[in-house]
Amino acid sequence: MFGSFSQHGTPPRSQPQPGHRYDVAVIGAGLAGTELAWRLARAGQDVLLVSQALDHLGNLYAPTIAGAGFPSTSVFGQVAARIAPEQDGWAFHRHLKAEIEGTAGIHLLQSTVTALDEEESEVVISTWEGPQLHARDVVLAVGAFLKARLLIGDTMEEAGRLSEVAYDFLADDLARAGIFLIGSEATAASVDGAPPYDVRFFTPAPSELDGFRVRRLDRVWALGRCTPGEHTYASVLTDAARLAAEFLAPAAPDADEVGQ
Repeated sequence: MFGSFSQHGTPPRSQPQPGHRYDVAVIGAGLAGTELAWRLARAGQDVLLVSQALDHLGNLYAPTIAGAGFPSTSVFGQVAARIAPEQDGWAFHRHLKAEIEGTAGIHLLQSTVTALDEEESEVVISTWEGPQLHARDVVLAVGAFLKARLLIGDTMEEAGRLSEVAYDFLADDLARAGIFLIGSEATAASVDGAPPYDVRFFTPAPSELDGFRVRRLDRVWALGRCTPGEHTYASVLTDAARLAAEFLAPAAPDADEVGQ
């Protein structure tokens, strides 16, 4: 991605070096995180999009995109419009990943985030692999993965989806920061012979959020299924667009500036 030019013919903006500070770091490259990163980067932001596995970027629970109901202005809607609706989820993932890789301003990184430490002007992001990352703001878009446990019959895995590992360290770090996490549960139906399974996971309690912002932290936000409530593809993508608009809105002048 970080050669001389992106596939759209424009120089990539994000060419990170050690100590580089991103405008926004998005943790989780599912529906919510991918959409948010795409919108911010297209508006000129320098965005880090972190996924534990790049092969799972934008993964959907359904086997095809038929009837998904993606908003037409979302990156998911635009990619879906270019391919046949009966194509399987893996084909959709390939097209979506190519679009994200070709979007200037996105650093797509495979890594496991374990902790967040706020400083005066940034968040320091620790990873299981070792290197620390830096961003002005951080968005938690980890879906059903905070300390998730996947149950298939009598078998339990530390995963938020089949073969996708849970964020245990990150959940523990949020709890240490005083953020009250509540339990939630989701069920994935049997598809093409694959067994159904249940996922139990944590989200910040409603009282911990002010809109998308995590109340106890100044520079951390939450989006998508890692927030309480019922969610659909359309609602998650709409919320991603709303949060992008919040980040991109001009900052209000402070009192001193107004009085001048």
